[in-house]
Amino acid sequence: MQPVFRFAPSPNGYLHLGHAYSALLNAKLARETGGRFLLRIEDIDTVRCTPEKVEACFEDLAWLGLEWEQPVLRQSEHFARYRAVAADLQTRGLVYPCFCSRGDIARAAPTGRDPDGAPLYPGTCRSLSADQRAARRAAGQPFALRLDMGKALAQVGARTWAEAQDEHLGDFRCEPAMAERWGDVVLVRKDCPTSYHLAVVLDDAMQGVTHVVRGADLYAATGIHRVLLVLLGLPAPRYFHHGLIRDDEGKKLAKSAASLPLRQLRQDGARANDIRARLGFA
Repeated sequence: MQPVFRFAPSPNGYLHLGHAYSALLNAKLARETGGRFLLRIEDIDTVRCTPEKVEACFEDLAWLGLEWEQPVLRQSEHFARYRAVAADLQTRGLVYPCFCSRGDIARAAPTGRDPDGAPLYPGTCRSLSADQRAARRAAGQPFALRLDMGKALAQVGARTWAEAQDEHLGDFRCEPAMAERWGDVVLVRKDCPTSYHLAVVLDDAMQGVTHVVRGADLYAATGIHRVLLVLLGLPAPRYFHHGLIRDDEGKKLAKSAASLPLRQLRQDGARANDIRARLGFA
């Protein structure tokens, strides 16, 4: 089977050096294994993911010397597909509507935290009756759809997933998925018909991605993705999680932290070869 790699940014900000590293690494591994390199635009946040930022993403990656297959999958064009899968999970009794706000969750779970550090959802709406849910919907209360993790894990059973902690294609080890650490995660957001977790699993499967190579900050999320793959009967890719590019203070680069974007480095006179060499891809 021909290996398939992908770089899948969310253009809700401009790309920085961390994105450049991940993109260059995926392209390098695709070349070395005779594989394919795909670019996917994860733009489910249609408010912040503007056309300008999508085009800037293309420009920055092309400036780095990267080439990718066409057409580029844009998640915002696949909402109907995500919606249909979520509806199927709801029919199977695996998801339920959650009407809680972030404030509600924080007050209900003041100490419990998920692997990302957010307040761990305590399952408040899981026990609502059908009549209570119908009444809240009729009242126009916005809701998300959450995975009933207890039911999901009961169906999945004891499963493991292959994992490697560096960029080399080897030295796999099997570890427990440990999706229970996340509690009942959101699969459909209040503001759009999917979430990152559902969309990324469906798209990797649809595009035939065989190797998911991404940052170590997504290591724990692989547990959720492994559970969804089994529930949906989808083939599992191999997962690798590379180290993160950090600033001078040791903090990971992030759009939310206003890390210096590639386009600013370009404007300041940096050359593509300089960036590639700085990241170890000379």
